[in-house]
Amino acid sequence: MTNQNLYCALRAAFPADLDRAAIECADGAALSYTWRDLDRASAMIANLLGSLALPSDARVLVHTDKSVEALILYLAVLRAGLVHVPLNSAYQASELTYFIDNAEPAVVVCASRDFGWLSKIAFRAGTAHVYTLDDDRRGSLLQRAAHHADTQAPVQRAAADVASIIYTSGTTGRSKGAMLSHGNLLSNAQVLKTLWAWRSEADGGDVLIHALPLFHVHGLFVASHGALLNGSKMLWFANFDARAVTARLPEATVFMGVPTLYGRLLAEPSFTAQSCRNMRLFISGSAPLLADTFRQFSERSGHTILERYGMSETVMLTSNPYAPVQDRIAGTVGFALPGVDLRVSCDESEQIGAVEVRGPSVFPGYWRMPEKTAEEFTADGWFKTGDLGQLDAQGRLTLIGRSKDLIISGGYNVYPAEVEGYLYELPGIDESAVIGVPHADFGEAVVAVVVPRAGASVDAAACIAALKQRIAGFKVPKHLIVVDQLPRNAMGKVQKALLREQHRALSGAK
Repeated sequence: MTNQNLYCALRAAFPADLDRAAIECADGAALSYTWRDLDRASAMIANLLGSLALPSDARVLVHTDKSVEALILYLAVLRAGLVHVPLNSAYQASELTYFIDNAEPAVVVCASRDFGWLSKIAFRAGTAHVYTLDDDRRGSLLQRAAHHADTQAPVQRAAADVASIIYTSGTTGRSKGAMLSHGNLLSNAQVLKTLWAWRSEADGGDVLIHALPLFHVHGLFVASHGALLNGSKMLWFANFDARAVTARLPEATVFMGVPTLYGRLLAEPSFTAQSCRNMRLFISGSAPLLADTFRQFSERSGHTILERYGMSETVMLTSNPYAPVQDRIAGTVGFALPGVDLRVSCDESEQIGAVEVRGPSVFPGYWRMPEKTAEEFTADGWFKTGDLGQLDAQGRLTLIGRSKDLIISGGYNVYPAEVEGYLYELPGIDESAVIGVPHADFGEAVVAVVVPRAGASVDAAACIAALKQRIAGFKVPKHLIVVDQLPRNAMGKVQKALLREQHRALSGAK
């Protein structure tokens, strides 16, 4: 039986000359990793994991800063046949408690600075092994792995076996773990390699600027898989800096970013058409791209951004065309990928409806949530994305809104119900409504509208400061507005659309 472990396909795409540079750190120490380094180091970590005699579906939860070693750890988890669970390094203790209790990881890997408090949570939940991994190549994970062999045969896995669990918050505030299989991830990477015309070494070779986080589908799967499956070099940025990225653009051909990054490039004086002279493709996703940003970028750089659409449960679903460039239309996310079926479910008299999909990259379900999984699929097997959209006569999709009130700020998902839950824990707050308003830099900014309890007063600055200690910074409202009452319809439901309209000017909307 052929081993369908995703790592096997990635490793087969490595160039024949394993001593070529695979990843070059571009924003710190002058470090370079060869393809041989990736193979050997991931083998050593995989052997360490294998020595722990873990169950075949054991979860490895990763809460670290971005580093090349964190990517190598992901490859090692694949090789070991285990399940990789990446988490945003900004998550706080209350959030990590839920994720660890829910995922029940056998192994947790965290930054050394977090070991004291995070290990207590993990050990209390039954996790047997907690290692540290820092962005300076230090930590107990690498120390332990150094004692293991640098060759390893990837563990046999079927295409349907789970490779990763990506947590995506729900409208009730309860996070859901989307299970993605080896087959889901490989099929999507292969389609995108062809669709976006990744160039082989014989055709000059592509070089990717990797400036996205590794806990996100965009950075971990779309960007990393794209380069690895093509044997392409990556210029690695642990953190995005517009000036530093612009300085390295002449050495690259492909850039992937969220709208926030494109806005920051436009704000950088050194970013010009000359700096983009060797680029062939700029890709944007994870949040809506403002039409004005789309236009300004084209005028400034001479390149037309390619927008695409995907989500944690499905990886990528649609893409604007690679060619011809003029068919990339601002405000649209393009056509269904080859192999993906897409429909907009609505009455014949309507044009806007619920976006539903099916295809080889659509996940099999949520981790330990069979009832929720059943709710999210139609009777005939289509996944309900929760987005609203419309299709034109050519099949091009335009997203209109999100039926579940999801806020995407800087490319990160923020669900109002989760933030509202934390607001209700603060003294003096009787009601709350969290909304997203347009923001030129972040795409959307989080805003909270609250009603104080009778006889109580609410200090907006104090509430925001308290939230900063409890939840990730990207979820914390940029503004907290105190009102006497929330607008409601005849059924008593808060009219968030009205609140968004009332407060859209708060964050410099355009």
